[in-house]
Amino acid sequence: MDVANDNPSNDVVDILSTPRLSRYESQKRRDWNTFCQYIRNHHPLMSLLQCSSIHVLEFLRYLDQFGKTKVHNSNCPFFGMINPPAPCACPLRQAWGSLDALIGRLRAAYEEHGGNSEMNPFGARSIKLFLRDVLQV
Repeated sequence: MDVANDNPSNDVVDILSTPRLSRYESQKRRDWNTFCQYIRNHHPLMSLLQCSSIHVLEFLRYLDQFGKTKVHNSNCPFFGMINPPAPCACPLRQAWGSLDALIGRLRAAYEEHGGNSEMNPFGARSIKLFLRDVLQV
């Protein structure tokens, strides 16, 4: 509500006049907030300026536990099968495409929040190698 004149109709105008974020921008904002929360909870404590590709890799490994893509181990009897006939103990992981898109959004968000593009931890070589390894599994 607009405190200046206590007119609730101004709230509707404000809501209607603010541009809606695109799906990409909404995801980017959510991903950035999630990463910042991860950094705030990091032990030992650190600031975003201290963040390196090592911390980005830790974050990606942390996210892996919430994955939905079954990745069969090479010794699994269902390895290579698209539709296995029974469940197995192989882990659920993040899909390569999801991780690649996430890194792209975080890389852009880092620079939008004042990060130096030359020092962007999301664009580091180790992150590219990690993504390549995920793709090859």
